[in-house]
Amino acid sequence: MIYFKPAFIKFFKELSANNTSEWFNENRKTYEKEVKEPFSIFVGDMINRIRKFEPNINIKPADAIMRINKDIRFSKDKIPYNNYVAAIISETGKKDKTCPGLYIQLSHDKLSIFGGAYMVETAALQTLRTYITKHPKEFAAAYNDKNFKQKFGSVQGEKHKRVPPEFQSFAEKEPLIANKQFYFMAELKANILTKEELADTVMEYYQAGKKMNDFLSVALKK
Repeated sequence: MIYFKPAFIKFFKELSANNTSEWFNENRKTYEKEVKEPFSIFVGDMINRIRKFEPNINIKPADAIMRINKDIRFSKDKIPYNNYVAAIISETGKKDKTCPGLYIQLSHDKLSIFGGAYMVETAALQTLRTYITKHPKEFAAAYNDKNFKQKFGSVQGEKHKRVPPEFQSFAEKEPLIANKQFYFMAELKANILTKEELADTVMEYYQAGKKMNDFLSVALKK
C-alpha cells in the first residue's frame, strides 16, 4: 500500500522554509489531506502489525502520534511547528517515553526509526542497570545480534561521567552500564516514504530491534 504522495514531501519542504503560523494556516487543508490523514492510517496499520507480536499494545493512532505544534513557551527557538510528523508505538504510546517501543519520524528528507528507552528517570535507570548486571550475557546477545548490528549499529545514549559505585567494577566489562539512555536508531532516505514497501521496511527494523526492546522492557518492570 502507498500511504504518502509526493505532496507529503513537498509540504514539509515548504514548511521547513516557511515555518510560520501564517503559512501553516494558509496550507492547513493540504496538511490535513496529505499529511495528517495518511499518517494516522499508516500509524494505525503499524500498530496492528506490531500488535501481532505484542498483544499488550492496545493503543490507537491518537495515543501514539505526537503533536506537530511545538511548545515554544519556555524555548529560545520560537519556530512554531516541527518539520516532521512522529509517533511512538509502545504499550504507553506518547504518554511515557521511558517505555521501550518503536519511534518513527517522517520528514521531507528522511525516515528515522528509533527503538529502546530514551527518557529514563533515576529510579528506573537504577532498576535497568541492576538487571543488566544480573543478565550480562542476554544484554550482550541483544546488541550483538547480527540483524540488530546491521540495521542499527549499536546502542546509543548520553553517559554518566561517574558511574555509581555499585556499578563501577561491572563497567569495566560492560561500558554501556554508564549510559543514561539506551536507544538505537537508523535513518533511511525519504524516497521510501512514497513506496509500497514502506510498512514492510519499517517492520524489518522493528524485528531487528525487538530483542533489545524486549530485554529493556523486562528490565524496567523488575
